[in-house]
Formats: sequence, structure tokens, C-alpha cells
Amino acid sequence: MPARPPRIPNPPWLLGGHSQTIWPKLFARLHHATPPPLWRERWDTPDGDFVDCDWLAAPTAAPLETRPLLVLFHGLEGSSASHYSQAFASHAQALGWAFALPHFRGCSGELNRAPRAYHSGDHAEIGWMLDQLHARHIGPVLAVGVSLGGNALLRWAQEAGEQARSRVQALAAVSAPLDLAAASRAIHQGLNRALYTRYFLRSMVPKALRKLQQHPDLFDGPRLARARSLIEFDEVFTAPLHGFRDAADYYARASAGPHLASLRVPSLVLNARNDPFVPFHSLPHPQPFGGAPVTLWQPRHGGHVGFPSGRWPASALGLPLSVCAWLEQHLG
Repeated sequence: MPARPPRIPNPPWLLGGHSQTIWPKLFARLHHATPPPLWRERWDTPDGDFVDCDWLAAPTAAPLETRPLLVLFHGLEGSSASHYSQAFASHAQALGWAFALPHFRGCSGELNRAPRAYHSGDHAEIGWMLDQLHARHIGPVLAVGVSLGGNALLRWAQEAGEQARSRVQALAAVSAPLDLAAASRAIHQGLNRALYTRYFLRSMVPKALRKLQQHPDLFDGPRLARARSLIEFDEVFTAPLHGFRDAADYYARASAGPHLASLRVPSLVLNARNDPFVPFHSLPHPQPFGGAPVTLWQPRHGGHVGFPSGRWPASALGLPLSVCAWLEQHLG
């Protein structure tokens, strides 16, 4: 049985889920080590589209690489520029590991070409990305998914079953919305609506409308432009573009929480109890999960993909240090 991850000490001056979510995003880049430069490789997809993957080391070195490779799957509207991506890349460099971040469609700074985007249950896309990395890297692979990327990574491992071990030795899901319906309701309530819903829709709606210019009649543009919640956005855009009947069907089929017992690869599931829009009541309760190799970690503090640590003004490196220490136990 692997040891619990090292505790991430929350700064006593940074109280509450909102502050612990927002502070690292706004200020952490100023205080952790300078993020290392990343190299970009473009992968052509089978449907005539592309995926951009950012590497810590030049991709040409990958076929001879034997060091561990840390793969990060970003969250909603995230990228390699996100504060948590820079923190994980910095820590991978400190460990001497390789690092790769494949972007979900449309998140690398250039609109993708196909009549699709990405979503929380995009397990086929995760599998295809891991296949590309497997073809380029011969050493052990460890995977981390953040928020949306964490749920999608878990769904991939659940669908892959025993075959997941052929691609990753262990994985971690950080702040994953394991119950998508509950998270979508929570993010639209009270202060969350002003802080987070508006923030996400500010980039998601214009990007979707540009997609409509690429593919006219793909969805109801005027209705999407009126969307004021993620549920409305998913109803008009995410669900129909990705084969779901509606938002409710998407949330039901894409949520990883009900299927944790089907995991066959060592999996760390990290959710702070004070996450503003992943309600604690929606998280799984500690249980054996039918013998599945699942470690639930639900600390009191951390917010959503925040987990600041250390003295003023706090560091973003506590999260990757703790998560990677748990993953490292599964190497060899």
C-alpha cells in the first residue's frame, strides 16, 4: 500500500476556498521558480484536425528517453501557460523528469479545425494522446489531470481497464468534478456565478462562435450567445457536438465518480473539501472500491486547483511536490 501524499500546509493567512483558488492563479507565477521553456510539437489527428503538445525537452530526444515522463492534462480553458501547468513543469524539471502537456482542441492559442471541441468525458481523446506519447517515449509514464482534465483522465482509465497499465504506471486527478451535474449547479450559484461562470464563458462563448463561422449551422448561435451558465453552454454546444443527447445526458455519462471501482491502475483522487464549485457532498466517500487501487485524498483546504503553501506570499509548488511524491512510489 503506497504512503499517503505529503501534506500541503495551507498558509494560515489565506482562508476560505475562494481565496485559496484565486490567489495561486493571480500571484503564484511571480513566486515559484521561473518556468522552464517548453517546445511545441503539432500532432495531426485522424479526423483532419491537430493537437499541440508542449514538451519540457525537445521531442527529438524522446525516442531515446528513459527518464520518467510526467504528462499533464489541463483543465477547462487551460493551457501550458496556466499557473498549475507551470508549477508541474518546474517541479518535473527539478526531479529530472521529462514533461509533456498535450492541449485539448482549441486550447493552444489557435482554433482547431474540426466541428468539435473538448469535454470532461473526452476519454477517447485522452487515449489517443497517450498513444502518441507512448510512441515517442520509452520510459515510464505518469499522468496528472487537473479539474476537467482529471475527470477525463479517470474516464479514460475506467474505459481502458487493465489496458491502462500499458500506457501509464499511475495517475492523479486534481480537483476533478466527479459529479458533473453537481459541479455545474454549484458554479452557477451565489458568488460562484460572478467569479467563475463569467470568467469561463468570457472565453468559451467567443471561441464557440468562431467555430460556428468555420462550420455554419453547427449549433444555434443566437441561443449560445445568450448563455449565462455552463449548463446552458453545454446544452447548446458541448453536448450535441460530442454525441450527447443533452446536458443532462452528458453529465451522467461523462462523470467519473460513479465508476471509480473500475479503475485498474493506481489512481490518486485529490479534492479539497472547500472547493468552491466541486461540492463536498458530491465527492465519493472513503471505501475499498471493490479492491480498485484508488487513493482518495480530501484535505480540508486547497480550494479549486489552488493548494497554496508556505510563507507569504505562498508558493504553487506544494501541489506538484505532493502529487509527484505519491506518483513516484509507483515507478520501477
